[in-house]
Amino acid sequence: MNYLKHFAVLFMSISTYGCCSAKTVISENTQAQTTVIETSTQTATEVIEETKTEVEETVLLDTEIKDDVQTDYVTIIGDSTLYITQGKFIIDHSQWNDLLQKHVSNQGNVNYKGFKADKTKFNTYLDMLSKNPPQDSWTKDETLAYWMNVYNAFTVKLILDNYPTKSIKDIDGPWNQRFIKIGEKWYTLNDVEHKIIRKMDEPRIHFALVCAAVSCPRLYNKAFTSKNLETDLDLLTRGFLNDPTKNEFSEDSIEISKIFKWYGGDFKNDGQDLIDFFNKYTDVKISSKAKKSYKDYNWSLNEQN
Repeated sequence: MNYLKHFAVLFMSISTYGCCSAKTVISENTQAQTTVIETSTQTATEVIEETKTEVEETVLLDTEIKDDVQTDYVTIIGDSTLYITQGKFIIDHSQWNDLLQKHVSNQGNVNYKGFKADKTKFNTYLDMLSKNPPQDSWTKDETLAYWMNVYNAFTVKLILDNYPTKSIKDIDGPWNQRFIKIGEKWYTLNDVEHKIIRKMDEPRIHFALVCAAVSCPRLYNKAFTSKNLETDLDLLTRGFLNDPTKNEFSEDSIEISKIFKWYGGDFKNDGQDLIDFFNKYTDVKISSKAKKSYKDYNWSLNEQN
């Protein structure tokens, strides 16, 4: 019985018989060690007992629900965590967050050698993403945060698989390699960005997705979550636009990143144009008649010195 089926048995029993107290059940089977934090009853415990052919040890522990989330139970596969809340799977991206905090500077420079040294933890996170695609029950922000983490994490993987390299463009067809498996489907970075993320109509993702180059948006050293997505997208947008190495603005002239040449249409909606978008976030009020030019794009690897 795989762990998803095990979740289903537990959740069905909880839904049927109600709840009275929070407990933790740690179960070790032939495939993986699973920790389940559940709202349980005597009947739910009996259901677990019926699975003893696959359960070697059951330990009941007191638990604290993380981040004040109303959680039915939590499953841990190795170092990876899945929250079950209100009947749906929510992935905990804290493992990715830990790696980013450890190996990415506040300026977005990446210690790729450090990531390689932590490859076991990194690969565990990638494996969790691969085995747990978004659910129909997820909100837009939950789904968007998931796919943004997928894009950035697998971009780091692409660099590590070809490390050392001086530029992502030195890799053969980097954005068209079909190396990302999510569920039963295989994706390229282009698939994730253009066929999934951009179709969610959030232009600020262009300041959060990284291409591992100096002129790209910085790799944010925090994992994206639905809880903080709005705040993080706003922070990254303001940071990118007001970084003089990426864009320079005056009232009558702008020299901007080529991202706005490649994806300019994504910033135009509801009768607003690119200048209207800039004026929401920049420190300078820009004239609608400002002259426009583009900065050269530096494709050198965003590696920490």
